Amino acid sequence: MALRLDATFLIRKMKDLRNLTFRRHRFKEKWAASHPKHPATSLAQQQFDITYNTQLGQLWPSVRVALLSEKKYGALLNNFCSDALVEHLLSLGCRDFLTDINTKGVECDSEGGASLPHLSPNIKCVVFPRGDITRFKQARPDASGLLSHYLMDAASVLPCLALDVLEGHNVLDLCAAPGGKTLALLQTQAIGFLCLNDASVSRTSRLRKVLHSFIPKALLNPEKLRVTSLDGTKWGEIEHNTFDRVLVDVPCTMDRHSLMEDDNNIFNKSRTVERRRLPQLQLDLLMAGVAAACPGGEIVYSTCTLSHIQNVGVVQQAIHLAQENHGIQLQVVDLRPLTHMFRNTFDFAPGLHVGEMVIPHLTANFGPIYMCKLRRLT
Repeated sequence: MALRLDATFLIRKMKDLRNLTFRRHRFKEKWAASHPKHPATSLAQQQFDITYNTQLGQLWPSVRVALLSEKKYGALLNNFCSDALVEHLLSLGCRDFLTDINTKGVECDSEGGASLPHLSPNIKCVVFPRGDITRFKQARPDASGLLSHYLMDAASVLPCLALDVLEGHNVLDLCAAPGGKTLALLQTQAIGFLCLNDASVSRTSRLRKVLHSFIPKALLNPEKLRVTSLDGTKWGEIEHNTFDRVLVDVPCTMDRHSLMEDDNNIFNKSRTVERRRLPQLQLDLLMAGVAAACPGGEIVYSTCTLSHIQNVGVVQQAIHLAQENHGIQLQVVDLRPLTHMFRNTFDFAPGLHVGEMVIPHLTANFGPIYMCKLRRLT
């Protein structure tokens, strides 16, 4: 009888102890079920080591280290905000890289036109000096509720500069979300009409929030700006021969994100088919952008990947298909004058046959950003 009472007492005590134990410590975690054997970041790294070592050669080790290190940001200043932020940022050692340019010694001999590009005086993007990885503070709203600056990869401004928007132009941003390049285009204050599209409804919703945080309501009226959530690959059928300028900033493997974040990683095994279809999606979007541009209009294609297949390969296919299937002749515009102007801020990949590419470097850890400008002749 005494033994039975002792056993009952011990069981009761064990139950009391169990109730005091945090739930997450009650069961042994099943590692195989909760941790993938091959994380997406690891798969991306393996793929990049094979592909980019061949593509970049001796440059790849330094680019690889930079991609695996903290990226560097720029602060795109909002001209519509009343807060005077420029002087404060300059006092911290920042500089507007758009005014710190080198226009001497530009030597180009291509047929695509090599004159110095027109740069809007209204776009301002400040960065800390090379080697300085100081972080910017988050933007604060002014009295009207508009934010003073937008943090983004400073190299992302370059495709907007390459687009060369002039007064009164009709502009299409075919894959506009999350909105950094859109804000840069709006800072020019030269656009006659701007159409912003993204196939994802959730991303379009985020784009609208960004616009309302940075742009006055008076400029968001339908006569000046339109936001849509349509299939961008069909845009040539929706509005044909319409726009003076078209930006096609396509979805890609997002190399830096793929190496650093397992969440929403395109190298996740469940997204293998989606990743393999990327080059075709990119080609379809670029072809739609070409069709949407008017004869004489210009298209800028851009990505945030180092991939030759997603960059040069897509552009070359588009040039061929535009001529063969649609009778549209495209001319590659030489962007070397633009890259020469900003070689003190960014590192550019040497020897690309088509387009230009910012490659990451520890002292200037921007990019990767690839861009190619096409002029529609017919």
